[in-house]
Amino acid sequence: MTTDTFASLIRAHAAARPDAPALTFEARTQRFGDLHAASSRIAQLLAAHGVGAGDRVAMLSRNRAEFFQVIIAASKLGAVVVGLNWRLSPREIGEILADADPAVLIVDDTGAALVQGLAVPYPVLAFGAGFDAMVAAQPDTDPGHTGAPDEVALILYTSGTTGRPKGVMLTNRGMSYTRQLAREWGMSEQSVNLVAMPLFHIGGCGYGSSTMMAGGHTVLMPEVRVPDILALIPQYRVTHTFLVPSVVQMLLNAPEVDGADLSSLQLLMYGAAPMGDVLLRRAITVLGCNFMHAYGMTESSGTVAILRPDAHDPDGPNPHLLKSCGRAMPWVELRVMDAEGEPAPAGTTGELWIRSPMLMAGYWRNPQATAAAITPDGWFRSADAAQMDSDGHVFLIDRMKDMIISGGENIYPAEIENVLNGHPAVAQVGVIGVPHDRWGETPLAAVVLRPGTQATEDDLRAYTRANLATYKCPSRFIFVPELPRNASGKLLKPEMRRLWGTGA
Repeated sequence: MTTDTFASLIRAHAAARPDAPALTFEARTQRFGDLHAASSRIAQLLAAHGVGAGDRVAMLSRNRAEFFQVIIAASKLGAVVVGLNWRLSPREIGEILADADPAVLIVDDTGAALVQGLAVPYPVLAFGAGFDAMVAAQPDTDPGHTGAPDEVALILYTSGTTGRPKGVMLTNRGMSYTRQLAREWGMSEQSVNLVAMPLFHIGGCGYGSSTMMAGGHTVLMPEVRVPDILALIPQYRVTHTFLVPSVVQMLLNAPEVDGADLSSLQLLMYGAAPMGDVLLRRAITVLGCNFMHAYGMTESSGTVAILRPDAHDPDGPNPHLLKSCGRAMPWVELRVMDAEGEPAPAGTTGELWIRSPMLMAGYWRNPQATAAAITPDGWFRSADAAQMDSDGHVFLIDRMKDMIISGGENIYPAEIENVLNGHPAVAQVGVIGVPHDRWGETPLAAVVLRPGTQATEDDLRAYTRANLATYKCPSRFIFVPELPRNASGKLLKPEMRRLWGTGA
């Protein structure tokens, strides 16, 4: 397979279809020819600030069209884009910038406020009128860098849901499989892809670039806003989108969903966190499109397993597959390993390991973490608890680090969350382990109720006991106005443990 790069694909589409729509942001659409020229000008601006092959270009910005333009521009120079999470604190941003050591930092207004007190030894460019003027003054000459397969194209920092963020080095080879994935997802030059996830996340810049790589039209949102999702789908006749389960749940709960025109939507992909079969069944009924579960992570350059639409039939012969994230892509190997590092028998829980040319080159300047995550024979240890059936279907249980051990029994929060999501009064729920004098730890459920509904702790306790083994049932329920989440919608279990980890 030819190793595509962000630059090579935009060059090809601009040459073949310069007037085709490529990228829409806040009602402004760029054609492929426009995108090619704009990214070349930005590449020239970066080069004028000393950026060359291998240098890091950090971006601290909410979603905007320039984010993709900078990624393409860096590819034209052989530079590396570092996507930074704008929801972090200034202290955390400072630590990541010190680790990434960029040649240039580009910010929007949000990013500028975050770095205002930081002393940085490199230029800081700010999106806006001044940036636009500097870009317009540059020639639209393509620097022409081609890019080797093993060359690092992106460094994305892990979300921090399991500890201090690490810089994940993603190569041209790994990211080139996004074009292969686009074909698996049924994307073509006629596709319109709505991208709502943050671009500093693989679910944003990875999935978000898929239709662009296929020559289709990408509609980018500044951030997840459910009313806007429901408005943009009919406006641009959106055919594809990717949403995490928590956003799917918010979509289903939104008043605007009643009567919304979703007829153009062909495929809704979900992933980044488990989605229980209760929520999925409701989504299939309300949204009326095909569904596909995509499983992947930053370290794998995105999706490594999918559950295809034909498996999403609650009344079909295999309804249990609704709980699966699918089977490995043709270029991916998956296996489940026990605590001793041996293959786990089918149907038993262990850690999911991944081997693929999509895998990261390692963690930036962190050889110890890289060695701990990747075995000498190239298997990445995902830290996801999973089971695999005899046909290769993977069933995610939970993050290994979120597992609760109560009285010697392993309890996976996602299983409890799935059950509680079926309660008519529950809008959102997160489960963590809290200390227990007798059992060591026990589950606590933090619950957000649907507007206009009521439920007591006794109600929810009775509901879980009717649907789960007694030892899995939460010993405590707390009712909260919202749950802590990161920008991609994942529950922040460390923050939940900080807030409620004592059981109070």
